[in-house]
Amino acid sequence: TVPNGTLGNSCDHRSLSALSLSSSGAQFQYSPNLPRRGILYNLLCCFYCKDADKLVSINATLPLGFPSLQPVRKLLPNKKFQDREKKCLVIDLDETLVHSSFMPCSGACSIVPHVSQHCHVLQVYVLKRPHVDEFLKRVGQLFECILFTASLAKYGDPVVDVLDKWNTFRSRLFREACVYHQGSYVKDLSLLGRNLNRVIIIDNSPLSYIFHPNNAIPVTSWFDDMYDTELLDILPLLEKLAVTDDIYQVLQQHQDS
Repeated sequence: TVPNGTLGNSCDHRSLSALSLSSSGAQFQYSPNLPRRGILYNLLCCFYCKDADKLVSINATLPLGFPSLQPVRKLLPNKKFQDREKKCLVIDLDETLVHSSFMPCSGACSIVPHVSQHCHVLQVYVLKRPHVDEFLKRVGQLFECILFTASLAKYGDPVVDVLDKWNTFRSRLFREACVYHQGSYVKDLSLLGRNLNRVIIIDNSPLSYIFHPNNAIPVTSWFDDMYDTELLDILPLLEKLAVTDDIYQVLQQHQDS
C-alpha cells in the first residue's frame, strides 16, 4: 500500500509519495451517521437477494411511504465455475507483493511509464518481493484470488500484467473500489459480494482492513530486503485456511501465536 494522495495508504519517503496523483474514479463515502432505519427495514435488508424480480415483489408488500429496498452494489462478478468451492483471498499490491519507486533500482521486474496529473511521463521501477512467483502460483491453486489495491488502475494494471504470470487474480480492484474513511482508503470486504466468513485479506496496512480486522493476515511492509521470506512463511497458514470450516478461529490462533 502506498501514500494517501499518491497511490495508497502507507507513508514511506522511498516510495511513490514523491508524486501527488488524483483519481478520476468515483469513491464510496462512508459515514457513521447514516439515517436510522426501522426494525422492519433492517429485517428485510437481512434477507436481501440480488434477484431484481424478488426485490420488486418485496417492495410491493412494504407499507405506504416505506423506503424501497435497493440492490446492493457488488464489487465482484459471480464466481467462476472452477472457484465455486474456494474461499476468497484478497491480496494487496504495494509493499505487500512489490515495491515501486521513481528512482532506478537494480533487479526491477518492470519499468512502467506513468503519466502524472501534470501530464509528465515518469518511469516507475517495480521491484518484486522475494518468492512472490511461488506464492502467487500456490494461492491461485487454493483460492479465488482478488487483487485489491488503493493505487490507481493506470499504475496498478501494467504492474499486475507483468507480475501475475500465473493468471492468479480473477479480478482487480483499484482505488475507486475503496471506501474513503477518515482520510484513508479502506477496503470494505462486505462490498465484494462474497460471504465474509469465507474472505481473507493479506495487506501491509491495518488501515486498509480496519472494517474487518478479524479477516486479515497482516504482513510487514516490504521495500528492498532480498532475504525476506514472509510470503513463503504464510503459505502453511493459507493452506490451512483453504480447508477449514472456521477461518476466524484459525486466524485468531495465528494472531495469538
